[in-house]
Amino acid sequence: MKYIIPFLVLSACTAAMPSLPEAQDDTCGANDHAELIGQDATTLERVLILGMVRVTRPGDIVTMDFRPERINFQIDANEKIAAITCG
Repeated sequence: MKYIIPFLVLSACTAAMPSLPEAQDDTCGANDHAELIGQDATTLERVLILGMVRVTRPGDIVTMDFRPERINFQIDANEKIAAITCG
């Protein structure tokens, strides 16, 4: 038990990497928009994306359907684009 606690403390200190799908899992073209991560959510208003897009914010209720061709933009509490995923 005493060996688990330092591991938990150290794992909490790691920096979170921006969320992007792996190249083989990029069925929606999310990696093409990687430069948007960290920018204001209003940046999406100036980007033309033909196809299904879903923008979610903390606390939003979303369906659990998985659509591999849909791009999901996850907006954080500071109105910045935190992650881009397919589904």
